[in-house]
Amino acid sequence: MEHILALDIGSVRIGIAISDPLGIFAQGVGFLNAQGSWLEDLTLLIRKHNVKKVVIGLPIRTNGKKDREADAISDLTDKLKEKFPDITFILWDERFTTTLAQNYLRDSGMSGKKKRNRVDMIAATVLLQSYLDYSNLTKDIPSR
Repeated sequence: MEHILALDIGSVRIGIAISDPLGIFAQGVGFLNAQGSWLEDLTLLIRKHNVKKVVIGLPIRTNGKKDREADAISDLTDKLKEKFPDITFILWDERFTTTLAQNYLRDSGMSGKKKRNRVDMIAATVLLQSYLDYSNLTKDIPSR
């Protein structure tokens, strides 16, 4: 069974979420240390879950423009495409995913350290669910 993986890439942590085999629901998996050997860990995740598609959060400003951070994510995505030629990589608008994740954690009453360790994973889950919802909604709409 194939899965879709989502990455919310930050300077400290990379949040990870994965879809169910049907591509309907997103579930947080955890996070990788952005400073460490995360590419090796990503390779293991891709193999373990038979991932054929990776959704990467693209940081777009609220005015719809891209900045240096978005350019860096685009460049990283190009490198990932070279490293994993059999995987489809999709850049997906991640506006407000971290804010939604922070609000969820604040409302949950979770302590500060636990929040920091989960916010990126939850942001990746929100990102992936957004992608899955859109994909499933538009799947049956004929193109013009």
